[in-house]
Amino acid sequence: DPGGGGINVARVIRRLGGSVTAVYPVGGAMGHVLHRLMDREGVDSLTVTTTEETRQNITVFDEETARQFRFVMPGPALSAAELAACLDQTARAVEHSTWLVASGSLPGGAPETAFADVARIAARAGIMMALDTSGPALKAALKAGVRLIKPNLREFQELTGADSASDDVLIAAGRRYVASGAVEAIALTLGPGGALLISRDGVLRAEGLAIEPVSVVGAGDSFFGAFVAATAAGKAPEEALRAGVAAGSAALMHPGTELCRAADAARLMPRITVRRLA
Repeated sequence: DPGGGGINVARVIRRLGGSVTAVYPVGGAMGHVLHRLMDREGVDSLTVTTTEETRQNITVFDEETARQFRFVMPGPALSAAELAACLDQTARAVEHSTWLVASGSLPGGAPETAFADVARIAARAGIMMALDTSGPALKAALKAGVRLIKPNLREFQELTGADSASDDVLIAAGRRYVASGAVEAIALTLGPGGALLISRDGVLRAEGLAIEPVSVVGAGDSFFGAFVAATAAGKAPEEALRAGVAAGSAALMHPGTELCRAADAARLMPRITVRRLA
């Protein structure tokens, strides 16, 4: 399977009927494989050829114990010129777009401000930026201007200092962060606990579904892709959150590195409860 945060989000948006272009570096034989796999899924690509080989990660499922093991290899480093070429391709991609989505960790060689540079591309194009990353790269990007972030619980606690997983504490921390002007909306994923959407317009709570996960790989990317796709299509925040939780839940139903399937997400949608909190 083609993988990586942004690539997975692009695949989900395409599966759900959205129009999307993925921007990513490719190097060596595995880079060619990655590009070919994206073509097979019908995702348009703008690529940058790199001197180092594209990495391959492996997920192993032990059928006897039902345990999953993930082997994440060291990624290649990007030169300054290669990173600049990726940013140039991103600027090309946003010319006729409404959203710019960045997702995943930064490659070796990229400065902590790389996603901030991406955010500035979105700002110059007058489009909205959504980001799923963590640590210093997230904080730097927020200073440059991001419309939406999608942290998981650990990432949210690191960002805001929230010292509990209770809804009251998470909501209070999120409201403070939004009120500070750092970001307009936070889509906080809580695993089997569902998700929270905290924005200037209020707080929405989506309950999770009782699904025994076959694999958790790609659930967060499936949520993010479905949420952005629904938002870009003009759906109300309640519907976008419902779509995200349905897609994230659908990804749990398949083994290995599979993402959500559109039919599964559509079937789960009516089961997702979303309520607005006072």
